[in-house]
Amino acid sequence: MRIDIRLAKRTQNLNPSSTLAITAKAKKLKSEGHDIVNFAAGEPDFDTPDFIKDAAITAIKTGFTKYTPTTGIPELKKTIADKLRRDNSLEYDPSQIVVSCGAKHSIFNALFVLLNKGDEVIIPSPYWVSYPEMVRLSEGRPCFIETSPKNDFKITIKDLEKYINPKTKAIILNSPSNPTGCIYTEEELRQIAKICVTKKIFVISDEIYEKIMFDNLKHVSIASFNKDIYNLTITVNGLSKSHSMTGWRIGYLAGPADIVDAVSKLQDHSTSNPASISQKAAVAALNAPDDFCKVMACEFQKRRDYAIERLNKIKKIGFVKPKGAFYIFCDISKIRLDSSTFANRLLDEAYLSLIPGIGFGRDDYVRISFATALTQIEKGMDRIEGWLNKL
Repeated sequence: MRIDIRLAKRTQNLNPSSTLAITAKAKKLKSEGHDIVNFAAGEPDFDTPDFIKDAAITAIKTGFTKYTPTTGIPELKKTIADKLRRDNSLEYDPSQIVVSCGAKHSIFNALFVLLNKGDEVIIPSPYWVSYPEMVRLSEGRPCFIETSPKNDFKITIKDLEKYINPKTKAIILNSPSNPTGCIYTEEELRQIAKICVTKKIFVISDEIYEKIMFDNLKHVSIASFNKDIYNLTITVNGLSKSHSMTGWRIGYLAGPADIVDAVSKLQDHSTSNPASISQKAAVAALNAPDDFCKVMACEFQKRRDYAIERLNKIKKIGFVKPKGAFYIFCDISKIRLDSSTFANRLLDEAYLSLIPGIGFGRDDYVRISFATALTQIEKGMDRIEGWLNKL
């Protein structure tokens, strides 16, 4: 007897975002009048600069509110090509660029057109929560490489060589990283590139945090080394983090012509174009000097330095000093609570929200975001320290 199943199999094993439950609970407590310190934010707390807003307002007032080409307006694609050449030493023709509804959308598109059923994608762990789910939705299989805090949570070449097999189709690299803040050096990227070229493995390079780097470190794009790795790399970026434009939903990918053509067709039949108004705002953002990005990164470094100074005094928590992004991935193994219990109790008992590490692949860690004001970071660290002392 046939039993009808309402949902497609590919959706039945999807895990919900680990941030949603905690975020919803924190909002509820705040609505009830509690003073909640938010260490859960995955977005800059800075407002979008006025000159970007003005470009959007102009677009609305001049009637730029209709459909655009699926892959983005020519003006924006040329501006992105100029940005990639200027900032990343990458030569892409505008025809090799697809503008999407955020970098997440770009990564999903890339995986969807690359993967056949059963293809494996190497994902360094800890990882951003959506990577494994996007691989599974594309009928691929995530293959996790566990990393160590001793190596700043970066994969080693030895590990990479061990995990590659005939089913390996791609690797996802995120530098700077969410949730660890790690950054791959140029030499490390060159070694990874060499292996990927030898084994003919695609690289999806998620560079969304490239403008938020500390201690005078410089971002390096893996596709910039030579034609061989260039032809295997899909470079992904966007404006959410660099210009505090999370709600505007503008991301993009650049890559080989055949992959970009497939992504374009996929987007034709899914979302079509990103919002026309947001595209005009993105042109203004990318054509401007990097002043806003630099000010924001400088402020984030001050916050990071204060946060790790406080964490150094809390002996029950371990961490690796982040070199980029705006997160600290904290080891809570000495406390002997799983990450969800830790996060929920901290919220219930000390009114501080942070993200359990289980969604990032590590149940003995939690993620602290310092994308909030220094006064809030000070208050939050007081609460963490006081709560831990009572355990």
